Amino acid sequence: MSATWLWALAAVAIAYLAGSFPTGLIVGKLFFGVDPRERGSKATGATNMLRTFGAKAAVPVAAVDIAKGAIAVTLAAWIGAAAGVPREALGVAGAVAAMVGHVFPVFAGFRGGKGVATAAGALIALAPGAAIFCAIGFLLVVGLTGIVSAASMTAAIVLPVALALGAQGSPPNGWLLGFGIAVAVFIVFTHRANLARIFRGEEKAFEKFRFLRRNEKK
Repeated sequence: MSATWLWALAAVAIAYLAGSFPTGLIVGKLFFGVDPRERGSKATGATNMLRTFGAKAAVPVAAVDIAKGAIAVTLAAWIGAAAGVPREALGVAGAVAAMVGHVFPVFAGFRGGKGVATAAGALIALAPGAAIFCAIGFLLVVGLTGIVSAASMTAAIVLPVALALGAQGSPPNGWLLGFGIAVAVFIVFTHRANLARIFRGEEKAFEKFRFLRRNEKK
């Protein structure tokens, strides 16, 4: 195996390990004495932390999970450039590895979150223009419904559409477009249980997030 491929594999492995950092599990056990995987949606991401412990736990978890996605992409791209691998190719590989690490973390028995915050951090580093459209989609849905899972899936589906329409340059970069499609499929897959609850009308809505709803007369 050539040195270039070894560097590329090392970059992907580092990105996976960065994504595997179990932020929610650490916060839950260290500050609340509870494994968040035993409560709510049984995930370690910011939404379940909010549902289980409140904003004081959700905000720092979201911040770290976003940061580890961005860091994974930056490190992978940097290593790739040093090894002669295209930055965008290895950046995308690092982003996917970080998302997989967050959902299936080696440091937490391969039971983690659903990948949204880590994907968001990776996207900010890879394609900030497209990230803006995803954020708009997220805010519109969460503002109307208060359902974070629906907003997350909407943002993920918006991503490949925004990239295809030139949000990050025209014609769209093949690596980024492939990443966008992978993110959309991956996020919907990790939210499949949420999707079933939405169809049954059982998914929890955070009413305080519904900032676009009309004021209801009492």
